[in-house]
Formats: sequence, C-alpha cells, structure tokens
Amino acid sequence: MQPTFIHLRVHTEFSLIDGLVKIKPLVKQLAELKMPAVAVTDHVNLFGLVKMYKTATGQGIKPIAGADVLIFNPDDPENPSRLTFLAQNHAGYVTLTELVSKAYQHGQSKDGVPMLRHEWIEQNHNGLIALSGAMQGEIGKALVLGKKDEALHFAVYWKKLFPNRFYLELQRVGKPNEEQYIADAVELSIALNLPVVATNDVRFLKQSEFAAHEVRVCINQGRVLDDARRAKDYTDQQYLRSAEEMQALFADIPEALENSVEIAKRCSLTLTLGKNYLPDFPTPDGMTINDLIIAESEKGLLERLQHHAVPNEAAYHERLKIELDVI
Repeated sequence: MQPTFIHLRVHTEFSLIDGLVKIKPLVKQLAELKMPAVAVTDHVNLFGLVKMYKTATGQGIKPIAGADVLIFNPDDPENPSRLTFLAQNHAGYVTLTELVSKAYQHGQSKDGVPMLRHEWIEQNHNGLIALSGAMQGEIGKALVLGKKDEALHFAVYWKKLFPNRFYLELQRVGKPNEEQYIADAVELSIALNLPVVATNDVRFLKQSEFAAHEVRVCINQGRVLDDARRAKDYTDQQYLRSAEEMQALFADIPEALENSVEIAKRCSLTLTLGKNYLPDFPTPDGMTINDLIIAESEKGLLERLQHHAVPNEAAYHERLKIELDVI
C-alpha cells in the first residue's frame, strides 16, 4: 500500500524550547501508523539526528535529516522568519550542518538567538529542499498582512534560489488567519507554478500532551501559564496526526499531501556511524604521525622546562610518556 502522507516537520525534545517528542516513542507511533518515513526538523539544531537515524532505520523507517531555521529580518531584527530545510542527500546534510553552525557562530542576536542571513543561504544551499515556513515564513507573514506584492517578491526569490526544491507550506492546526493564508498561498502557487505541501508542525505525539507542552514553553519563556502577556504560539492540534486525519484536513488540496510523499522519496541519507575520521596531517619524510606527536610533545616540554625551575624534571617526562601512551 502506497503512503498517502509523510510528516515533514517534527520537533523533538532536542528542540529544547518547544518540543516534547521523544525519539523512541515517536518511531513506535510511526510504525503503528504505518508511516514509512519522517523528517525531524528541530529548532536550529541537529542534536537528535544520530539517535533518530539509528532508531528509525532499526524499525525500517526512513529518517529525513532537517532543521527549522530562522532568517534574519533587517527591517525587524527581533522578528525573524522561519524556514525548514531538508537534506536530500549527504551533500545536503553537510550543507545543513554548515549553515546551522554559521547561525550559532556568526548569526546570534544580542539575546543569543541563532539566525541565518539570506546571503549565507545564497552562497551555500547545495542538496537542500526548502519549505516556506507556512505563516511563520517570509511569504506567509506578508500574506497574513495583506502584502501580496511582497509575498510575490519573496516567492520568486526562493523559487529562483531553490529551483524545483522549494515548496509553499500549508498547515491547518487551528491558528488565526489560517484559511485566508491557505487561499492566498494556493493562489500564489498557481500563479508561479510553485508546489504546495502540507505539514502539521508537530510538537507532541498525542493531543492530550498539549498542557505539558505549554509548561515547557513557559519554562523557556520565563513565564507562568496564566500570564496574560505570554504569546499563545501553539495549539492542541500540533500532534502526530495519522495519514487519515491529514487526508480529512486537506481533502480539498490532495496535492499538498501527495507532495509530502514525493519529498520523502527525494530525500535519502546514509550515515556511517562508529568510525572516526582524523585529519590527514602532513609529516616529514620517514616519520609516522605517532612519531611526530611524540617528537613535538617532547620538544614542547623541553621548551617549557627551560623557563621554569622544577625540582624533578624526570617526573614530567614520565608523565608525558604516560599521556602519549594513552593517546
């Protein structure tokens, strides 16, 4: 039986700020729902990838490597937009790790929020599929505000940057303005011949876990549940829906479901685990890497001993030998 829907946007507990999903229960529930693949797209990180890869492949489920990222907005630096990246292959996985690392190394805001800039993605996007971020993306935010020309500008930009690899993301999780956004996004999709895809922006496995999820969000925000000032960014609909539930939700846009399956087919990543990859360090002729480490270490020790009067130099040489034997 061919699958009818694949979850392509799931936050696990490794998202830290807004995910409750644990890897093993996730894989177990996917198996019960007979879903052959899943994309874990944690918040600007790949912390859970290895655990997900091992657990999913062990149960015959294809793991898709991905991440939700934040895009810096120069007009409103405190209000970044969201985008989801999925790795098509090993090259895409490498690209994703480089972009996420760059967000932390060079893109953190004054509050420590890691963000990517457009130019960084322009320079490095090999092997990635991009989902638009639904109402949290640049296109979605513009559509919600009624700025259709601006939405068109962003859609043309991302389509050109990701030819045949950019999808307008649709969600029905009970948030305000959803239906108007979907109508406008579908209209834009037709005008630009851009494919649409449905996601459920999963944050927990079962609907009954929503209250626990809100507690986790409050801990991250430093607020309490009944604080009238806190933003209500999530709904109880963001659970791991079955394919049948998603079919009922998107009966009017079946291609959005079909494209989730197509994207899953386009993504295949094989990781080699348990093997160390050391740099190929150049050594002088006739000297092994071990010989060089020993020689440089002994040289460094002698240089340090020349500048410090120590009562027992032999003890330092003996300690160095112990350390080198361990290495």
